[in-house]
Amino acid sequence: MITATFNNYIGGAELVKMEQGVSIMKAAILNGVGNIVGECGGQAMCATCHVIVRPEHREQLPPLSEDEDEMLDCAATARAEGSRLGCQLKAGEHFSTIEVDLPETQ
Repeated sequence: MITATFNNYIGGAELVKMEQGVSIMKAAILNGVGNIVGECGGQAMCATCHVIVRPEHREQLPPLSEDEDEMLDCAATARAEGSRLGCQLKAGEHFSTIEVDLPETQ
């Protein structure tokens, strides 16, 4: 089973089961996880799916693309170590389990 844990900025957490190939952004939206907007639909063009990947899950992820890196500079919440766009992280391709923190604003 592929899972993602979303930790919100006020201390709550939601565990979501995911299908192979589904992005963190899409899983959050489909499961009603708050504070993920996904305005551009997963095209790495808006940074409204900004997540901060917990340290223990970072090594399994692919490097930032130029587009993702640029978009994170435009995020509503300042980027942090581990900042990624949820639309660029796919279940099964990049992780089988992951835990992320959600910023207060997107």
